[in-house]
Amino acid sequence: MKPYTRAERVSIQIQQAITELLSKKMQDPRMEMATISGVKMSPDLSLAYVYVTVFGDKKRIREALKGFQKSKGFIKKRIAPKLGLRLMPDLRFIHDDSFDNAARLDALIDAAPKGENRGEEDMSGALEGSCDHPDE
Repeated sequence: MKPYTRAERVSIQIQQAITELLSKKMQDPRMEMATISGVKMSPDLSLAYVYVTVFGDKKRIREALKGFQKSKGFIKKRIAPKLGLRLMPDLRFIHDDSFDNAARLDALIDAAPKGENRGEEDMSGALEGSCDHPDE
C-alpha cells in the first residue's frame, strides 16, 4: 500500500508547481508577499483548494486573492503539463489565516502574567481540599 493517497500526491505536486511558478514567472505585484501554504484536493481530483498566506493587512490579502483569481487560467495552463493528469482540477484560492492565528496566540502568551510557581501553588491547594476519604 502506498503511504499517500493519489489526492495527497497530486496536491503536493500542485503546491510545488504553483510555488515555483510564483517565484519565477508571476509578475503581478499583488502576489509579491504571497506564499502557498498548502493544497487540498477533492476526492475525485476535480477541485484543488489552494491555501495562500499573505503578509499584510486585509486589503493586501483581498488584492492578492483577486490577483490569484485573475491569473487562474495562466496558472492552470503552466502547471498542467507538470501534473500529467487527464483533466486539470479547478483551482480555488483561499486565504490561510493559521499563521495570523498563531501570531495572535504568541502575543497572548507573551502578554500573560509570568509566574513560574503559580501553577504549582494553585494545584497543591486544590489537591489538599479535594481528597475526602470516608475513613479519615
